[in-house]
Amino acid sequence: MSALPPKCEARENHVKKKVEEALRSKMKQKALKECDFYCSKYAECARGRTFSVVWQCRKQAKELNECLHQFTNDSVLEEMKKAYMVEQESKEMKQ
Repeated sequence: MSALPPKCEARENHVKKKVEEALRSKMKQKALKECDFYCSKYAECARGRTFSVVWQCRKQAKELNECLHQFTNDSVLEEMKKAYMVEQESKEMKQ
């Protein structure tokens, strides 16, 4: 059980919308970097294809999506928000 009152607990990881958008963007960039191997495999499969990419590259697309999901989910975003809040608090303490 947390020592914080329920209202504070819910707001603990609350950040401004612009900050959350920036964190989401950072999260997506990191995911693409981490999953570069799978991005390349999918791109190679898709090269020169149009409609057939849907069924011809299904395996590569699934591998890419599974990899990306490891780095782009709600728990990752929450961890990034926590880290941001800690960073902001430490900046405020130094001032």
